[in-house]
Amino acid sequence: MKVQGIENMSSDQLQFELQRGAKIVCYNYCVSIVVMTFRRVSDAYYIPAGESAVSKGLPWTALTLLLGWWGIPWGPIFTVQSLVVNFKGGKDLTPHFAAAVTSAPPRPGIATTP
Repeated sequence: MKVQGIENMSSDQLQFELQRGAKIVCYNYCVSIVVMTFRRVSDAYYIPAGESAVSKGLPWTALTLLLGWWGIPWGPIFTVQSLVVNFKGGKDLTPHFAAAVTSAPPRPGIATTP
């Protein structure tokens, strides 16, 4: 899964930031075309400690508000579900990424202690 915002971070830097309170989140969005409704999940986003996760998800929330509710019957249902997730700050993926970062194999040339 691609994470927006960590392109130039090492795994050590990412682990440090996650311990300080940074989060990795994704957002729901919904798009409807009369009788068809699509509910999807955005890419993951890095949210630094102290920054609002809700504001980072506003583009996905706006997309859902504009295009989500048109489908019958699932459009309104999926739109409300997506908005609830996004206004709570998205779906928190931090525990999964923290576990992956701590269990990452050591890089070549770096000594590890047994």
